[in-house]
Amino acid sequence: MKPWLLLAMAAIASAQDFTQRGFLDSTATFYPQTAPNDSGHAWDTELFQYEAFYKLGPYFRFAAGIDATVDSHQQTGRDFALSWWDRGRQRPAFEMRRLSAAYSRGKLTVEAGKQFIRWGKTDILTPTDRFAPRDYLNVVDTDFLAITAARLTYGNQSDSIDVVLAPRFTPSRIPLLNERWSGLPSGLSLSELPPDFPGGPQFGARWNHIGQSLEYALAFYNGYDNLPLFRAQLPFIQAFYPQMRMYGGDAAIPLRLLTVKAEAAYFTSTTPQSDEYVLYELQLERQSGEWSFAAGYTGQTVTDHRSTLFFSPERGFARAITTVAAYTIDTNRSLTFEGVVRQNGDGVLLKAIYSQAWGQHWRATAGIAWIHGADVDFLGQYHRNSHAILGVRYSF
Repeated sequence: MKPWLLLAMAAIASAQDFTQRGFLDSTATFYPQTAPNDSGHAWDTELFQYEAFYKLGPYFRFAAGIDATVDSHQQTGRDFALSWWDRGRQRPAFEMRRLSAAYSRGKLTVEAGKQFIRWGKTDILTPTDRFAPRDYLNVVDTDFLAITAARLTYGNQSDSIDVVLAPRFTPSRIPLLNERWSGLPSGLSLSELPPDFPGGPQFGARWNHIGQSLEYALAFYNGYDNLPLFRAQLPFIQAFYPQMRMYGGDAAIPLRLLTVKAEAAYFTSTTPQSDEYVLYELQLERQSGEWSFAAGYTGQTVTDHRSTLFFSPERGFARAITTVAAYTIDTNRSLTFEGVVRQNGDGVLLKAIYSQAWGQHWRATAGIAWIHGADVDFLGQYHRNSHAILGVRYSF
């Protein structure tokens, strides 16, 4: 780590308005079946995460965080440098998770640096969420990645405008070609060329209105898709990232028995190989005692089909019924169930997770994920990747 960063964090730690949090997590994943390009049955991942927050006076606040990761399956690199831009094919061993400064006064908030930016209202698929790349090394268990951007938010309790400018592109991480989540058929051997990353900034704006009986928003994005298309001249393949423009909106209507959410976006592109299409999510939510439920339909309509080789879980999980149910047993224990069923039945994902805490610092998690379907379906192609997880976390 850079000396100046250590000094800054030490100075912050001595201040009165300083808070911190972190954890050490150990997770084992077990695969009963082998995959065509991966004979492994067990993976282990160790993650140390630390975040610090400092408030300077009434207007300024700072946030910093780092991740340190190692695993048994070489999904994490072995380079000991501190990564900032998240452009490697593997997870970095040491990563600047976030580092940003924010100024807030009255209706105005400005934040600059590496930060997490989330748009949209639906929970299962969020089509307008364009500044939120993900880690898809495991396609069905994902984490969001921060981006380097300047963000301006201006508004009150009823209306707000959110403007984002990201000067450099941050891609989503996609599965490694030599591992089971690539989905490559048996006998196909490919050589991956370095990705072709686009230059130039991305920008977008979102207006949100909160009324007495309805909340809705309109959003616009111009930049690049964080999920790739591919150029192929066998045995070589290269990822590249098409230009993307998005027009979208979302809405939430709280009713007496449940909440109705809807979100849709239309995607166009000047890249000749990129499809133009609509993604949408219709979702119902309900809270009943210790249970919370969400169920919806994820849809897609392609208006101009151009792509032949692309990787997009967003589109791959479309045309599906999705459900999430969570039950809080008590203050220390909880159960979560998730399901995705493609409307043609060619892909099914069912997940169950049990979590239990001990004391103030320890938590254990156990879960299973069952995947079934046809090789021609985006979800079904991973039917050999049903798995169980067992994790232990120490938080501080």
